[in-house]
Amino acid sequence: MTTEMKATSPTHLMELFAERAATGDLDKLMELYEPDAVFEPQTGVVLVGKDQIREALSEFLALKPQIEYVSEQKVLTVGELALVSNEWKMTGVAPDGTAVGDGGRSADVVRRQSDGSWLVMIDQPRGTPLPA
Repeated sequence: MTTEMKATSPTHLMELFAERAATGDLDKLMELYEPDAVFEPQTGVVLVGKDQIREALSEFLALKPQIEYVSEQKVLTVGELALVSNEWKMTGVAPDGTAVGDGGRSADVVRRQSDGSWLVMIDQPRGTPLPA
């Protein structure tokens, strides 16, 4: 199982995000973010730092999300930075038992750390919506 691993590449970082979200482990999910990371969970809503991101991801994990990447991830790496773009779909269950679904085309900026692992700097999951 990979939940104890650090991300060894930008693509692996996205895989760990989906895996940790599915397990509902908020602490392990938060380990994937830099301390001053930026997260835009909805267009125009910008959260800065782990405290704000933790609150938003806690609400997200309440949906018991199952994330599937539906296309090959596109990764552009320049030095210690990478831009990762992918199409994703999410299914889950709201606290009232209602099935929920979501999806989009993301744009994430990630940075290689001094130990060679990768962490999220900018998490923007809703670059453009997927066609219906």
